[in-house]
Amino acid sequence: MSGDEKTFKKKAPTLYGIIVFKLLKGLLFVTLAITAYTLSDNDLPKEFQGLLHHLKLNPERAFFADLARKIGNLTEMNLVWAAVGTLLYSLFSLVEGVGLIFRASWAGWLAIGDSAFFIPIECYELEHHFSWVVLVILGLNILIVWYLLRNRERLFKHH
Repeated sequence: MSGDEKTFKKKAPTLYGIIVFKLLKGLLFVTLAITAYTLSDNDLPKEFQGLLHHLKLNPERAFFADLARKIGNLTEMNLVWAAVGTLLYSLFSLVEGVGLIFRASWAGWLAIGDSAFFIPIECYELEHHFSWVVLVILGLNILIVWYLLRNRERLFKHH
């Protein structure tokens, strides 16, 4: 390995953070997809009540009562479709992360597109329902897009 190649491989701690973020996000969504699929044939309202009881939360609070009604309206097929969609999105994130590990140019553009896609959605959410979690995710997505666009020549192999 030449000196230039070593420099190319070493100087990207922010890229490594993005890779970890993308891989963890992919694994989280795989877990959610599997969980949704395994729960698809269960009695969801009963499961939800059991979870609230286990966590010692008051099921009569408006938030939990509204959530219980929404859970009661879910059909088995809706949950299966949600699991399939979540699994596909998780695979997208995992492929993105692995591509970034190998510093493939297409993975950089995929990460830019994926992160940029959610920015307007997150802005809309913040405008209508402020949430610190959404604000942090928005900040991360803006950072990812800015960093990868600014450093794409240095970070990725170009064939």
